[in-house]
Amino acid sequence: MTTFDISSYSTSRRPITILGAGHIGFAMALLLQQSGDYDILVVDRDPVRLAEVATLGISTRLATNDASLQAAIDGRFAVLNALPFHRAVAVATLCAHAGVHYFDLTEDVASTQAIRTLAANARSVLMPQCGLAPGFIGIVGNDLARRFDTLHTLRMRVGALPRYPQGALRYNLTWSTEGLINEYCNPCEAIVDGVRTTVPALEGLETFALDGVEYEAFNTSGGLGTLTETLAGKARQVDYQSIRYPGHNAILKLLLNDLRLRDRRDLLKDILETAIPTTDQDVIVVFATASGLKGGRLVQDSYSARIVGTQVAGHTLSAIQLTTAAGICTTLDLVAQGKLPQQGFVGQESVALADFLSNRFGSAYAREGELVL
Repeated sequence: MTTFDISSYSTSRRPITILGAGHIGFAMALLLQQSGDYDILVVDRDPVRLAEVATLGISTRLATNDASLQAAIDGRFAVLNALPFHRAVAVATLCAHAGVHYFDLTEDVASTQAIRTLAANARSVLMPQCGLAPGFIGIVGNDLARRFDTLHTLRMRVGALPRYPQGALRYNLTWSTEGLINEYCNPCEAIVDGVRTTVPALEGLETFALDGVEYEAFNTSGGLGTLTETLAGKARQVDYQSIRYPGHNAILKLLLNDLRLRDRRDLLKDILETAIPTTDQDVIVVFATASGLKGGRLVQDSYSARIVGTQVAGHTLSAIQLTTAAGICTTLDLVAQGKLPQQGFVGQESVALADFLSNRFGSAYAREGELVL
């Protein structure tokens, strides 16, 4: 495992606020600090988490209500929101009123729709869903779609998986449990037979092998971002599924459907966090494939990547920390460099894949195979 060296661009130091000092917030702060181009303030309600960030030499502030959040937002160039999804709309509203650029990682469809409505009259950029999925996978999907004269199918698959799976679920917690439950329970957007629709989570089970490893994949919510809207009328089939090791789907259906834990999400969260260990030894698997007509011929094109964790300035970042933080830091960079719109709602499809992968943060995704930075 080698060091991830982020070369600095010649931009002025822009003041930014990171909301949330958890694993992802810490990774975002670390990456941005290494660039040398941002004046960073990290805000959280947990003094223990803030103390860990402070060891990096980064400014921190305790905030417990909207008034203290507003004080941390006013006058900043941008806010990067790493708080739980249910805080997204409230924080985006504060940023819109303050004229501050806003970025988040939410997978929640309703929150994204509300932020899009809010952005109609915004003076600043409001850009949700800037992580891995939604986020990077939408950029990949849109890039694949644009390669065809007539797009027939676009299938996107992403997994945040343990490298050394144990137990019947063959899964470890690597990110927000609330976000994971959302993915497993909420309706999933898709295009089916040319029509935008929703399909049930956990359905559409398929199995496949990639680089000799067996996986399963099934419908989960939120991963497509706004891509179904962008491709409406342009494709027959568009869908997103989460990748897991075989057997995971059957156990989830037992928990969520047979035991009806989808109606008791707080209990489900407690069970998962009590019974399933976290791990930093994870791997991100990205696989997208598209088919359609190109030059009058039926062809297929694909994108795949396998990404593991890395060391940044002596700190170990897991694969999910690296990819999620790299996604939102890249979109911030591209707005700062004027490569994206400067106000209103900005979807991930606005980001060119080449611009993303050539960015100093986005380069974390740039190589296929087992990526060790």
